[in-house]
Amino acid sequence: MSTADVAHDDHHHGAPTGWRRWVFSTNHKDIGTMYLIFAFCMLIFGGLMAMAIRAELIFPGMQLLSPDVYNNIVTNHALVMIFGAVMPAAAGMANWMIPLMIGAPDMALPRLNNLSFWLLPIAAFTLVTSMLAPYLLDFGTVDTGVNTGWTIYPPLSAKVGASMDFLIFTIHVLGISSILAAINIIVTILNLRAPGMTMMKMPLFVWTWLVTAFLLILVMPVLAGGVTMLLFDRHFGTSFFDAAGGGDPVLFQHLFWFFGHPEVYVLLLPSIGVLGMVIPTFSRKPLFGKTSLVISMAILMVLGLIVWAHHQYTIGMSLGTVTYFMIGTILISIPVGLMVFNFIATMWRGAMTFETPMLFAIGIILMFTFGGLTGVMLAVIPADMQYHDSMFVVAHFHYALIPGALYGLYAGVFFWLPKWTGRMYDEKLGKLFFWTNVGGFNLTFFPQHFLGLAGMPRRIIDYNVAFTEFNVMSSIGSFIFGISHILMLYIIIKCVKGQGEKATDQVWEGAKGLEWQLPSPPPFHTWATAPTVK
Repeated sequence: MSTADVAHDDHHHGAPTGWRRWVFSTNHKDIGTMYLIFAFCMLIFGGLMAMAIRAELIFPGMQLLSPDVYNNIVTNHALVMIFGAVMPAAAGMANWMIPLMIGAPDMALPRLNNLSFWLLPIAAFTLVTSMLAPYLLDFGTVDTGVNTGWTIYPPLSAKVGASMDFLIFTIHVLGISSILAAINIIVTILNLRAPGMTMMKMPLFVWTWLVTAFLLILVMPVLAGGVTMLLFDRHFGTSFFDAAGGGDPVLFQHLFWFFGHPEVYVLLLPSIGVLGMVIPTFSRKPLFGKTSLVISMAILMVLGLIVWAHHQYTIGMSLGTVTYFMIGTILISIPVGLMVFNFIATMWRGAMTFETPMLFAIGIILMFTFGGLTGVMLAVIPADMQYHDSMFVVAHFHYALIPGALYGLYAGVFFWLPKWTGRMYDEKLGKLFFWTNVGGFNLTFFPQHFLGLAGMPRRIIDYNVAFTEFNVMSSIGSFIFGISHILMLYIIIKCVKGQGEKATDQVWEGAKGLEWQLPSPPPFHTWATAPTVK
């Protein structure tokens, strides 16, 4: 059924058309599409900021930016990428695919779904305001923008101008959006499964989202509490984080990282779910050890909640405390390693083909594993004392998050584009995008490990001339990596315009007969009145 048919059908039933169709939409596919479009726009915005950072760092000395503007861009790059690009893109896929995978007519709370999306553009507006306000408006104070780093640690964040208040408001709006979306996903998965769809029959993608949604509900309120206390310190005379008034700035770090570390798994898990769909399809084998994957996700969730202070080894915690956090952090490598081996075992002796989604899936396994290895290095206290706040940390978390979160989303986009648009994308261009993107990514972030080990600090606008060569390589890589996304946009637009081959019922050859591919659910009317699935 084409978009025109749907619009005609909607018009026939008195449903809104034109812009109203989108603004007032309660349809999970429309909302999923809007999430994906919003996420791509924010990805480009955040990517331009990253390219500005790398353009500044290509040579020692100051090229383009002042230190305040540089720090402002570094802060906002992180916030835009996490809250604006990765989380909304994953939520878009969840909206599109979860009802289809569990045989539900839509999300359980469709109007809440609409609200949780439309809070995002509002938050994006206030975030951009906080970034640009000091240059556009005179607040009567010396406002330098939010130049605190994305971790917004006090006492710095207690002192900067009104931009920080915009940012605190933004974080509240984003938190509300995330929590509403998470509630909706949990309610949908637990209550709207088709008859006979038990929990263990659910596709891995649905499982990863169930865990992700619980994580979000557990950790978002802690961040909200932390930034609210910061707001009170700034305007209402409290001293939660002010040592002069008997407070402790380290308390903010604990509150922030209790959110910040599980947040990493919020970004990673949906992509692990995509891998659980892509790898079996192109290996033409059922997923290996699905039950163990689900169990290891649950273990990952529990461990992820109790290792937050490994981000704070240098603050002077007791030996017992840091030892606990070190052991806990190293234990996380067990469930993650188990997941990686499950995916490798799925591919083992399968009849593999290497379409674009599968290339991204294999790229994730190789590069994310490398990010995990550098993570174990950072987990070890004496080593981390040397690496802390160096470029090594930047290299590590980009190797965890770009392959672990972003590439999983790319794999999902190419995997489901034929389903979403009814057209096949251009496979040659898809492969070209993969190779330029991965080449640019590795050229950008691999040299940063050496810079960090040699002692180059992160978040600093200038550096010693000894670091020049690796910085030149890194900056050139970042331009290749950034520009490659124009190709991705072209591939998607071509597909949406209907310029590819028509997708068949069975898009990916060999996908049939896999244990996750369930028979089509019965027509809605036969089970709409049926008792809730227990």
